[in-house]
Amino acid sequence: MKTKKTERKTTPSAREAGRPSRVVIITGLSGSGKTVALRAVEDSDFFCVDNLPVSLISSLITKLSGNRDNRKVAIGIDIREKEFLKDIEKVFASLRRKHRIEILFLEAETDILVRRFKETRRPHPLGGSIEEAIKKERFLLSMLRENADRVIDTSSLTPHQLRKLISSLYIPQGILKDITISLTSFGFKYGVPQNIDLLFDVRFLPNPHFVSSLKHHNGTERRVADYVFGHAVTKEFMKKIKDLLGFLLPLYIKEGRPYLSIAVGCTGGNHRSPAIIEELGRWINKNSVDLHVIHRDIA
Repeated sequence: MKTKKTERKTTPSAREAGRPSRVVIITGLSGSGKTVALRAVEDSDFFCVDNLPVSLISSLITKLSGNRDNRKVAIGIDIREKEFLKDIEKVFASLRRKHRIEILFLEAETDILVRRFKETRRPHPLGGSIEEAIKKERFLLSMLRENADRVIDTSSLTPHQLRKLISSLYIPQGILKDITISLTSFGFKYGVPQNIDLLFDVRFLPNPHFVSSLKHHNGTERRVADYVFGHAVTKEFMKKIKDLLGFLLPLYIKEGRPYLSIAVGCTGGNHRSPAIIEELGRWINKNSVDLHVIHRDIA
């Protein structure tokens, strides 16, 4: 996920008085979790409107500016507004001259989106073949993605995990911890997760898959973890990765980075990478962070 941070004055000018303190545009690919994200920010005291024509956003914000109770606004935009999307670049340029706008873009890998549509038995808003519709939608929304302040890949997230992540990003300042960290284990044979900030390949570690008594267990279990960490190379690797993260995390926090995504991959994502992620989670959780642990490919 990418984040652009701009310093803000703590005392609003007369020109800014009465304006919403935060306006978040929530958009992205169909099936990537926009509805879940909107519900999450609504629970964080945002005034939420879904599927609003782009041309009406400025009017809505102006109307809400006179209501002191609506200081945070979230607006959902998706491909259903494709006619209005033609002029969206000009619209957002104009909006950002008048208001403090933040764009959150949600996406997911194509095969994950296809599976979600098939599971819910819903047609894609663009109709026709789901795969072709997703491809077309990526193109139509490419400008929104390029201008987004945050891009979140929801491929590995359950609705509950996404809701928790969004809430952690938009709850009131002062309740937030220093940084939100996502730890993901995965198998290279199933593909590399998208939008990862730091990725570590642990396929060089001894593999429990070839131990008959461990093959059908996973890295979150003690017997597998004991095998993985019973080798000197694993202990040395963990020492070095903790030294690296111990150096990087304070710098990321000082920079004001709100979110960091770390992934660890092995061959199948069932043994070594989950064991490493679990140990990293225990170590990182000792700090002032909001931690999310995801084991993408555990069988």
